[in-house]
Amino acid sequence: MTPLVTFTWPESAISIGVVLVAAIILRVVLRRAIKLSVSASIAAADRHRTSTSRTDQLLGRLTGTADERHQARVKTLGSVLTNAVDIVIVLIALLTILRILAIPLEPLLAASGIGGIALAFGAQSLVKDYISGILMIFEDQFGVGDLINTGEVTGTVEEVGLRVTRLRDANGQIWYVRNGEILRVGNQSQGWSTGMVDVPIASTEDPAKAIAVLRTMAATLYEENKDEGVLLEEPNVAGVNEVRAGVTTIRIFAKTAPNQHWGVQRELLERGVQALQAAGIRGATIIPLAPPQA
Repeated sequence: MTPLVTFTWPESAISIGVVLVAAIILRVVLRRAIKLSVSASIAAADRHRTSTSRTDQLLGRLTGTADERHQARVKTLGSVLTNAVDIVIVLIALLTILRILAIPLEPLLAASGIGGIALAFGAQSLVKDYISGILMIFEDQFGVGDLINTGEVTGTVEEVGLRVTRLRDANGQIWYVRNGEILRVGNQSQGWSTGMVDVPIASTEDPAKAIAVLRTMAATLYEENKDEGVLLEEPNVAGVNEVRAGVTTIRIFAKTAPNQHWGVQRELLERGVQALQAAGIRGATIIPLAPPQA
C-alpha cells in the first residue's frame, strides 16, 4: 500500500524549511514595497498640493481629494493589496509543501475545482460587489461627504465599503446600495459647481451700461467673499442671453465650491437688482395678457 505522505529526513524537512523561509521573505518584501508605494503616493499628493494654485488648493481642502480622502483611499488600497499578497503566498507555499510531501494534488484540485464552481455561482454577486467597491475606491469616484446620484437614489455618502455604500437622502432616510448594482454615479461634490443667474432689465435700457454695472457688482462681491472659500473666481458677466417682449436678460456665471452655488445665485440676483436700481436702470415690466375676445 502506497503511503499517503512521503517524508524523508532530513531532505523533506530542509525543503519545507526553505519554502517557509522563502515565503516569509517574499511576504516581507512585498508588504514593504506596498507600504513604500502608499507612502510615496501620499507624499506626492502633498507636494502637488503645495505647488498648485490657490483655487486647486481650496478645492482639495473642500473635497478632501488632497488630504484625508486621498490618504484614506490609498491606505484602503494598500490594505486590500496586502491581504491579497498574504492569501496568494500562503496558497503557493501550502501547495509546494504538499508536493514535497508527495501528497497527490489532483484529487484535491478536482474537489476544490468543483467546490469553487459551486461557490462561484452562489457568490458571484458578492464578488461583483467587492470588485466594484475596489475599483470605486481606486478611481476615487466618490467619498464620504459627497452628494451623489446613483440612478436609484440621490444622497450624501456616509460610508464607503468594499461591498456596500451607505447614503442619506434629503429626507434623512438611510440607503444601503450594493456597489455591484451602481452602474453610473453623478458626483455633485467633486471639483466645483457653477451658479447661473439671469438678471432681467427693460428692453428699452442700454444693455452695455447694465453689463458694466453688473461687472462692477460682481467684482465687489468677489473681493468681499474671496477669503471665505465659496467663490472660487470672480463671477463672469457673459452678456445678453435673451431678448423678448419687454425683457432683456443678462446672464452671469459663478464658479463656486461644490454645492455652494445656490446661495451665490441668490446673492448675485439680489445684488444685481439693487445695483441696477441704484444706477437708474429699470427692470423688466410685466405686460398683462389681453383678455379673451367675447
